[in-house]
Amino acid sequence: MDQRGFAEAFLPAGFGRNARLERIAALIDWAPVEALVRRVRPGTVGRPPYRALAMVRALLLQQWYGLSDPGLEEALSDRVSFRRFCGLSLEEPTPDETTLCRFRLALAQAGLGEALFAEVARQLDAAGFMVKAGTLIDASLVEAAVRRPRDGSSPKGEESRSRHDPDANWTRTGQGRRLFFGYKMHIAVDQGSGLIRRRRLTPAKVYESEVADELVPGDERAVYADKAYEKRARRAALKARGIKDRIQHRRTSAQARLPHWQTVRNKLIGRVRSAVERTPDQVRGRLFSTLQ
Repeated sequence: MDQRGFAEAFLPAGFGRNARLERIAALIDWAPVEALVRRVRPGTVGRPPYRALAMVRALLLQQWYGLSDPGLEEALSDRVSFRRFCGLSLEEPTPDETTLCRFRLALAQAGLGEALFAEVARQLDAAGFMVKAGTLIDASLVEAAVRRPRDGSSPKGEESRSRHDPDANWTRTGQGRRLFFGYKMHIAVDQGSGLIRRRRLTPAKVYESEVADELVPGDERAVYADKAYEKRARRAALKARGIKDRIQHRRTSAQARLPHWQTVRNKLIGRVRSAVERTPDQVRGRLFSTLQ
């Protein structure tokens, strides 16, 4: 992947260096990743396709820096550190936004997203970056990248689905219970490192508690979650596995208010689990800060 070209020989020493990206590149063993994506080809006609591993690294940069496809193409064109991370020499052509989008879709169609996530997580765990003091569980809504169905005011039946994104659906959110069309990202974050250990993407109407048990790795010391995840069987299961139950309590219909000890406990848990609520917007910076 180290495609240093003729032009780079004329660059000043240290030009275009990015210490964080260099540390990430050195930390991960890319051979297993390349083996997974080798069969994914971004193009079958015209000029030879870009190396699959270079495209995967480009998509990682896109996630970490929050770039659109056009923004990623532009960054790869003018940022030497990005090109070095992807293994693209200065003489090589830059993947355009269409190529990047098609490769991402090809990864999804090949069903490689989970395998790639698991491989990188395995390596980070083996390198000692997973603290495992606790797992912070939360969910956030992800808007579908298509136009909402017209009858969104009454999201019932097949007619309320999008022909272009049939898996997305409706839910209500916020104090005003406004309608939202899209997906829900359920994540389990390692307490201390901020790295995502597990995640599940579901249609927006799937309730948080339905997938919560899938997010518990089982080797952490505690699980932190808000009251939406409260379930007697879940508390018992965690206790049986030797995992501390740090799920907030929810007032029952028979209670006018929570007992004082449960109110205090909820506040203490909330201080810890608040970190997970920032993860969807800040996850691209977590790996950077961990490696510094």
